[in-house]
Amino acid sequence: MKRRFSFTVAAAAAILAVSGCGTGGGAGDYPSETITYSIPFGPGGQSDVEARRQEPMLEEKLDTEVNITYKEGAGGAVGWTELVSEQPDGYFISGMNIPHIILQPMTQDDAGYETEQINPVAIFQGTPIGLAVPADSGMETLDDFIEEADSGGQVTIAGSGTYSGHHLAFMQLSSLEELDMEYVPSTGAAESIQNFLGGNTDAIFANSNDLVKYKDDMNILAIGSEETFEALPDVPTFQEEGVDFTASIDRGVAVPPDTEEEIIQTLEDTFLEIANDESVQEEMINEGFEPLAMGREDTQNYIEERTEEFEETMRELGEIE
Repeated sequence: MKRRFSFTVAAAAAILAVSGCGTGGGAGDYPSETITYSIPFGPGGQSDVEARRQEPMLEEKLDTEVNITYKEGAGGAVGWTELVSEQPDGYFISGMNIPHIILQPMTQDDAGYETEQINPVAIFQGTPIGLAVPADSGMETLDDFIEEADSGGQVTIAGSGTYSGHHLAFMQLSSLEELDMEYVPSTGAAESIQNFLGGNTDAIFANSNDLVKYKDDMNILAIGSEETFEALPDVPTFQEEGVDFTASIDRGVAVPPDTEEEIIQTLEDTFLEIANDESVQEEMINEGFEPLAMGREDTQNYIEERTEEFEETMRELGEIE
């Protein structure tokens, strides 16, 4: 009887697997439910803007509803902590940001997640980071800013998140120029830019699309791209100004650990199809974004390469041993 019972359970499991019955269905009929697309920052920032652009195309191509939600806090760490604990069934996906997902676990005892737990699907967007001051500040060049920051009172610089791309740019500039400045983090880029425009800080490290959008309200002193940034041709790079670093944020999408390969492939194909759409790329460029289209394997390799680079940088800055 014991043997008969075991056979019955196995047979029932096989029937469920073939039929796709059960709580979440199988990878073969994915997606058949609403997909939650979690943004680990507040509304209005770059991750949200891109998710909103993708939303109708995702729904059309995947033939299911996509629900964008927000889980802000700790520079994205709250959202990524949630991501790695979600069911790996493809119905919870999250925006991911580099360098954030690397720097936070690297520099904190308990970020809530490990970089290796972030299961990348694709990278689809980049934003070089620039340094700007108020239009009426009297500072016209990066040298003007450095002289001001070195002259006495502590200069405050707004940025999005802790151990984020903005925070890293702040630490690099402070170290390279031996400046004593104060970093003022916010929960997202939208909040950071509003704090700066409201006069709450002396300067800001901001993403390229915000720099383009608000260029008439500020003086942009330098940008972290390797070459002249097309949307801001008159803004010098930090390297052109004699400060040897680059700064940018790459954005993509990730799924929980242990998600089935077939599900990841479906999502990868869909996100890359959107990323390679010429109209999407044109919109990004006009808004000050850098269009990217990196699949899962290339993204994973890129994360590993950047991890090695950031380990060296963080040691030089004294943030890790």
